[in-house]
Amino acid sequence: MSHSDRNFQTPPGLYLAFIVTALVTFPGVWLGFSGTHVSPILGSILFGAAIFGAAFILSWAAEAAQIDISQSLAIAIMALLAVLPEYAVDFVFTWKAAHDPEQAQYAIANMTGANRLLVGLGWPVILFLYIWATKKKELILKEHQRVEIFYLAAATLYSFTIPLKGSLNLFDTVILVTLYGLYVRRVAKMESEEPDLVGPVKIVANMKDFPRRVCTAIMFLFAGLAIFAVAEPFAVSLLDTGELLGIDKFLLVQWLAPLASEAPEFIIVATWSLRGQAGAAMKAIISSKVNQWTLLVGTIPLVYAISGQSVKPFALDNFQNAELFLTAAQSLFGVALLICLKFNRTSGMLLLLLFLSQLIVQQIRIEVAVIYMVFAAIYIFKSRGSILPTIKTGLFSK
Repeated sequence: MSHSDRNFQTPPGLYLAFIVTALVTFPGVWLGFSGTHVSPILGSILFGAAIFGAAFILSWAAEAAQIDISQSLAIAIMALLAVLPEYAVDFVFTWKAAHDPEQAQYAIANMTGANRLLVGLGWPVILFLYIWATKKKELILKEHQRVEIFYLAAATLYSFTIPLKGSLNLFDTVILVTLYGLYVRRVAKMESEEPDLVGPVKIVANMKDFPRRVCTAIMFLFAGLAIFAVAEPFAVSLLDTGELLGIDKFLLVQWLAPLASEAPEFIIVATWSLRGQAGAAMKAIISSKVNQWTLLVGTIPLVYAISGQSVKPFALDNFQNAELFLTAAQSLFGVALLICLKFNRTSGMLLLLLFLSQLIVQQIRIEVAVIYMVFAAIYIFKSRGSILPTIKTGLFSK
């Protein structure tokens, strides 16, 4: 049945949910755009509510978009918009680093923390919510999801060169941004398919082609602007609250700020997982990892050069190199786990425990990185038959 033949039931409750969700975002968005100062606790509540509402609108837009474009492209757009807060926060630190070298550690801390949260916490959460909701023992990914895995693998392999040379430069910008462009080009060529729609998105799906596309675009734009408007004040509110509690600023920047900025993404993928759509959830969070590991990392030296008004590399010290190496090692292990298109309880628990161990005991981060590398080698060897299919699917359309 074509989409034009579909007619979804839209009881009044769906319209109410749509309106209430939109209204929830307005107080935080107004505060964000107006720059009105509020207490850290009130700010955390209002900005958090705005992110929560915008995340749902963004997820509905991504589902509606799948009627007209491929799921991978729709989710790639959603993933990029969902992590706009992370870009905003990291670019602020990078811009300041050109004039205050101390800020460089915060730029790297924020970026590496966000990347490790996606894989170490996000992936297991999707898996365990899916297992809990469906009573299944493992998550089986679809063949076309090799595309995201391939580009994550390519970005990960290149990322190991950064700590080796001890800097990020404009050559890295060219390579990584080009890699992201190739990823978007590849997913844009994938075929669209009728999505399994749930909730208020059915209202949009019932529209004729042109109104539906306009409404979908407006939803993407509204959610993206809302998230961008509240990103920095939400992170600042949480940081201020953390400092009041005496928590170290570096830890706040590396973990609390990214957790806040990744909140829209986590809300979306958690919702999809509970609905049994863990494949789409994994696609979304891997896409976020790809765009952060390419576009975000790649634009750091560009922002740094523009701010400093000179072409010079973003220099990394030994600690920052170690952070990048640990992040790359975790990413490689993640690729090794998924290359066979299966994600089970053992793999999810291992990924989560290794993440928590380096989070709780910071002194063992290099040891954890080595463990990641060892496990990655083992899993890649076990799944070596999946390497060539992943490369073919990642590079070529059928």
